Amino acid sequence: MPIPPSAEIVDGCKTFIPLENNPEVLKLLCENLSISDDLDFHDIISTSPELIQEWYPRPCHALIVLADRPIYLGARPPAAELNTPEYTGSGPDEPILWMKQTLGHACGLMALLHVVFNLEDGQYVLPGTGLDILRQQAIHLSPKERAQLLYDSQLLEEAHMDAASRGSSNVPSPRDDNHHHFIAFVQKDGQVWELNGGLKGPVLRGAISDGDDLLSEQGLKLTVEELLIAAERAGHSEMSIVAVTGAGAKHHIPHRE
Repeated sequence: MPIPPSAEIVDGCKTFIPLENNPEVLKLLCENLSISDDLDFHDIISTSPELIQEWYPRPCHALIVLADRPIYLGARPPAAELNTPEYTGSGPDEPILWMKQTLGHACGLMALLHVVFNLEDGQYVLPGTGLDILRQQAIHLSPKERAQLLYDSQLLEEAHMDAASRGSSNVPSPRDDNHHHFIAFVQKDGQVWELNGGLKGPVLRGAISDGDDLLSEQGLKLTVEELLIAAERAGHSEMSIVAVTGAGAKHHIPHRE
């Protein structure tokens, strides 16, 4: 296996190669971090109810979304953040574990960590692994200290750089401009959370009905609907959605006459 490239310091900040939002790369990143094989990733090629019902295993309680900058800014304008207070939560009683991103071009890694650390109370982080130790440390730290913990982690750097350098497209340099941004959505305890390390904290998108998941009509409305509308308005198609499913997910076999 070739030695993965190293991160670079760009404008004083440790900067990675951007990650691709595709199931193979995300699965490879999970392998590098010793995350449970029960976690699976599925490209969402359409959000039409018929295709969702027929093609994708359910339930799905997490999504990872990658959007081009015009799409992201169209759905999440910077002005919306101005009156949002800086998040200061920490400890095991937090409703959701959120981490601020200070690493350059690491939003894909942050999205995966936000999913894995929160989905089904972190059960896909295998006990005793390096990632488990990091998660347990992060729970008790302030957001600023968590960010530094991730920034300094050699485990995360090596895992990310290896996965990012083995995608299907040409491998960019950490110094290349990155016009895309990742967002994670996680359903936990009847609530839907938007987890984005580039914001000031976690965003509670709303409550979701019992029996619904993030690929239900209500789940899509609470997660990707605004991004899909922004993509249509901007005339951009550079957006991808990956569904994340766990051990209990199954394909629905439609009844046909």
